[in-house]
Amino acid sequence: MKEVKQPKKPLIFYYIIVLLVMWLLNTLLFPKLMKRQIENVDYGTFLNMVEEKQVGIVQIEGEYIYFVDKQEEPGYYRTTTFDDPDLVERLKKSECAFGRVVQEEMSPILRFIISWILPIVIFIVLGQWISSKLMSKMGGGIPSMQFGKSNAKIYVESTTGIKFSDVAGEDEAKEVLTEIVDFLHNPQKYQEIGASMPKGALLVGPPGTGKTLLAKAVAGESGVPFFSISGSEFVEMFVGMGAAKVRDLFKQANEKAPCIVFIDEIDTIGKKRDGGGMGGNDEREQTLNQLLTEMDGFDGSKGVVILAATNRPESLDPALLRPGRFDRRVPVELPDLAGREAILKVHAKKVRLGDNIDFNAIARAASGASGAELANMINEAALRAVREGRQYVIQADLEESIEVVIAGYQKKNKVLSDKERLIVSYHEIGHALVAALQSHSAPVTKITIIPRTSGALGYTMQVEEGEHNLMSKEEIENKIATFTGGRVAEELIFHSITTGASNDIEQATKLARAMITRYGMSDEFGMVALETVKNQYLGGDASLACSEDTAREIDRKVVETVKNQYEKARKLLSENMDKLHELSKYLYEKETITGEEFMKILGA
Repeated sequence: MKEVKQPKKPLIFYYIIVLLVMWLLNTLLFPKLMKRQIENVDYGTFLNMVEEKQVGIVQIEGEYIYFVDKQEEPGYYRTTTFDDPDLVERLKKSECAFGRVVQEEMSPILRFIISWILPIVIFIVLGQWISSKLMSKMGGGIPSMQFGKSNAKIYVESTTGIKFSDVAGEDEAKEVLTEIVDFLHNPQKYQEIGASMPKGALLVGPPGTGKTLLAKAVAGESGVPFFSISGSEFVEMFVGMGAAKVRDLFKQANEKAPCIVFIDEIDTIGKKRDGGGMGGNDEREQTLNQLLTEMDGFDGSKGVVILAATNRPESLDPALLRPGRFDRRVPVELPDLAGREAILKVHAKKVRLGDNIDFNAIARAASGASGAELANMINEAALRAVREGRQYVIQADLEESIEVVIAGYQKKNKVLSDKERLIVSYHEIGHALVAALQSHSAPVTKITIIPRTSGALGYTMQVEEGEHNLMSKEEIENKIATFTGGRVAEELIFHSITTGASNDIEQATKLARAMITRYGMSDEFGMVALETVKNQYLGGDASLACSEDTAREIDRKVVETVKNQYEKARKLLSENMDKLHELSKYLYEKETITGEEFMKILGA
């Protein structure tokens, strides 16, 4: 939707302007229109003015003579008549014209209408016109101003321009949606066999994976009208307006069938009904009930397909997900290695690239990134190339863009003391050494002690050689040991510890707890689920599902697991103290070293 701007001035401002204009008209213009100021003079003055040829127009009316002088702004005069037989001759010699000087007196009723009623009518009409204009810009504020109308944006084939070729990394989702496109193109072959297309398809997945883009691609491939609306646009301040918008949306869809209706963030209006809101009659539930009714009521054979997107499928009402409504659930997950590489290539078409760009290396380093984040990485690389004064993007720009998205920009104004830089150097080399000295660990690709805007004073980057979907118990334990390596290095070298390991502690504890409560990797509990995960696409909030005694035992086991890996890291670093000193000194001098440099010194 086009953003509607609020009026710059309040409505009362325009009413005051109109009222002021009416007052000026009433006091300055209307009195001049209604009557003229007539000055009384004696007959002698009149004759003198006639002799001097100052009189322009004369009107003899009963016992009065009305006349006008010949000034640039004429004055109006009146005098009484005398028995003067030579008056007409005198007037002719003075070249006076005979005509009407004064009009008939205006009636009091007409004077009242012109001076009071007419300004009030003009004031009301102008006020209503201004009010309607302003309210129409704000989307309407009362039922007569299009309340209950759907604000869905309508796209047609010529304006979307998005095809399946523009969507990369989601081959399974595209395959499912291709059938919908085929049905919209050739409905007769489905009708001949007696098959009916699903009325609705629900796209579920994490934010940024391209759910909205897929819906637009379906419309672009089908060449049919595409209605797009967000779930929050159904929620209104007045009860019943959301349901009215649903009715209007489906009415428009039926008129333009075949077409596609896309409801983004449907969890806004599709949450489970629990009877907690005003006896089940609150606005959201009325909107949901109307949506369920409309999906049951419209004829699927017309070619109206409902698509919806959400990243909270567990919160949707079961009635919305039953067959006959949203029949299909299309997962739009985070892309794998091949998918990330394909997405990078799609977005890279829009920028000028240098030679020898290795998209596979960038895709491996960006493990776990969504399509939106990958697009942002390409854009950040282009911005960095401009800052560096180049006219094309090179591999280093793409590598730096990954770090920008993950850890933030380099914090150039953050100046560390020599002692702090030395501590950070030993801390990061501690991570890297523990990782490199263990089997089942991802290779180290970069180590830096340059502070970042995310708050990190340095970091160690590890990148898997290929796609990694499963983790063994040994691999998780090695990761915990790697997280503890920085704190161990500080303690061994400086005999003191700092606050720099706060994020390491959080990550190590999270992994150790997940081993016990979610992955069943403990001898005490075995394959027992002790934790439930909510909002898996929005961070995966977890809550324990066990007794207090069990929770206490879990805490003890988590502490034991982390301590064991801490001692393991201490042993590895103690046995390789010379390499710890050598590598830390090298990192202290260079600030950033690559994985090749690290492994070369380690293997020397």
